Amino acid sequence: MESARIIAVLARMLRDVGQAEELAQDALVQALERWPETGVPEQPAAWLTTVAKNRALDALRHRQMHAEKEAAISYEIDNQLRDAAPDLEAEVANALENDIGDDLLRLVFVACHPVLPTDGRVALTLRMLGGLSTDEIARAFLVPEKTVAQRIVRAKRTLAEAKVPFEAPRAHELGERLASVLQVIYLVYNEGYSASAGADWMRPALCEEALRLGRILAGLQPNEPEVHGLVALMEIQSSRARARVGPKGEPILLLEQDRTRWDQLLIRRGLAALARAEQTSRGFGPYALQAAIAACHARARRAEDTDWQRIAALYDALSQLSPSPIVELNRAVALSMAYGPQAGLEVVDGLLAAPALKNYHLLPSVRGDLLAKLGRNDEARVEFQRAAELTHNERERQLLLARAHSGVRSSISTRPQP
Repeated sequence: MESARIIAVLARMLRDVGQAEELAQDALVQALERWPETGVPEQPAAWLTTVAKNRALDALRHRQMHAEKEAAISYEIDNQLRDAAPDLEAEVANALENDIGDDLLRLVFVACHPVLPTDGRVALTLRMLGGLSTDEIARAFLVPEKTVAQRIVRAKRTLAEAKVPFEAPRAHELGERLASVLQVIYLVYNEGYSASAGADWMRPALCEEALRLGRILAGLQPNEPEVHGLVALMEIQSSRARARVGPKGEPILLLEQDRTRWDQLLIRRGLAALARAEQTSRGFGPYALQAAIAACHARARRAEDTDWQRIAALYDALSQLSPSPIVELNRAVALSMAYGPQAGLEVVDGLLAAPALKNYHLLPSVRGDLLAKLGRNDEARVEFQRAAELTHNERERQLLLARAHSGVRSSISTRPQP
């Protein structure tokens, strides 16, 4: 949980993301070696950060010695060591004269440098700062894990060879990196909202961090509608967190949730952010459209009050603006709720040959639900069984196996769009 913040601080000191990642891992290894004997410190995050910074200072000293400037740099380093961690962090930040007041968000912008291709920017940032494994990133993009690993290696090499300065871009330079930064925050949130693997249905820490970064970004870019759209989407989706998980950690799907447990403050914040996106008069982008869909659910006091026809229309707009097989799959769900399961099934059947969805578990999951609603229970069981085999999340697997064995209808599970 702390590794991303440590990497952000070290990269700002060293201006070398690869070395920052290695030193952060060294600090974690040292903790694994010492804490079983000494006990976990009262402030483990501060302990890790201090150890990592000391190692970074050693690296700076070593680097300067090789440059034959030991005498000139020793005085500066000794002063840094005396001033302790918070003062050191402030000194380095002031020296870099950046426009972003958050270490983690600053490094997201650095890693999303224009010298990298978009897929390389996003993969590198998700791996280092989002805490996602290469397997999780691969599933988010529906590509092989090997492809993601190669993108990350190439991105690190490119940054090193280009000698990219590890400084945040100025305010007027943020725009060219904004789309990649938004995508990173969005994918981190998605992984937190519906974990792609593991024993838990959600990873709340990822949701909270993504939302925090989004709020900061909205303050930095107040005139960008898609920033407000993404914040609106995350605020509204987060409002359901308490209602999405049962007492034993089991998933509770959207139409079965107790809506009195939805956080009304987060809903109001989300609707206000959506209104700000609309006020820019630049039209809704993909994130704002998804937020508008989430707002339809948030405004419905009961599941049966949901305006599914409006949601279907919004998905039509989204599919035109940002076409993808996953958008189409979600559009099929909306059509089935608005106009009947056969309407949705026709769209789903058209996606069966899509290469990107070949191993995507929600395709057979949605198809199974639609078949069950049409009374084709034997076919539905086969689809639920296949979906259970494809998912890497244990909670989701249990839910799908229960559907396969019982044949009982349930609410369709959908996610935000990767």
